[in-house]
Amino acid sequence: MQLTVSKFFFDIPIYTPIEINKENVTEFKAIVDKTVSYEFEGYNPWKQVDSTFTVTTDLIGSNSTFTGYGIVKIKCKRTDDIFHYFIYKNPSTHMLMKIGQYPSIADFHISEIKQYKKLLSTDKLKEFTRAIGLAANGVGIGSFVYLRRIFEYLIEDAYTMCKSDGTVDEESYKKSRMDQKIGLLSTHLPDFLVEHKSMYSILSKGIHELDEKTCLDHFDSLRVGIEIILDEKLDELKKKEKIEQAKKKLMSIKV
Repeated sequence: MQLTVSKFFFDIPIYTPIEINKENVTEFKAIVDKTVSYEFEGYNPWKQVDSTFTVTTDLIGSNSTFTGYGIVKIKCKRTDDIFHYFIYKNPSTHMLMKIGQYPSIADFHISEIKQYKKLLSTDKLKEFTRAIGLAANGVGIGSFVYLRRIFEYLIEDAYTMCKSDGTVDEESYKKSRMDQKIGLLSTHLPDFLVEHKSMYSILSKGIHELDEKTCLDHFDSLRVGIEIILDEKLDELKKKEKIEQAKKKLMSIKV
């Protein structure tokens, strides 16, 4: 697994072994070496703000000889909040892993999806949360199950709208494969979803054919893809709300 400092703290699940090699030794030192000053961007789930973080550790000096167990902290420069990580390095295999952290990986991402509550039902928002929580704990296939449910929900929502305005034939829709359904509903679907309809087949393949590791490796890309779809829908909703507000204000003007 490719190692970056931000990915280590915000995305990689606990108990995921990471091999320390010449390609990532710089990132390794940034995580555990107290003589290295390193800053990176991230999201503070406690204050729900984007911020810059610094790594603060007393583990080792510049010789990078740390082995065994240790505690690493990162500090939010915007709020002074400090987050704690418990790490382990196996001296015989040169493997580094997190064995605990607070807040959790899920905490970093779940706060961000609350903005979609206008688009997703309470149940679907919970399923999105479960997907993130499962992936954060190393459960790849289960996380794909919930991501696919979100995807299917977005398709069915578009189908309901198309059916109400008469732009889709119900019989043709029910006989179609998912990629064909997306084509039939394209007028009521975000452009990103139409252009990347293969997301569904990837999610389905993950559930039926791929192993946990492969699903975890692709989880972030698919989660972000769904968030982009929701972002497009959210922008459209905000635009409609703004238009309705403007209409009401204009109608109230008496000249």
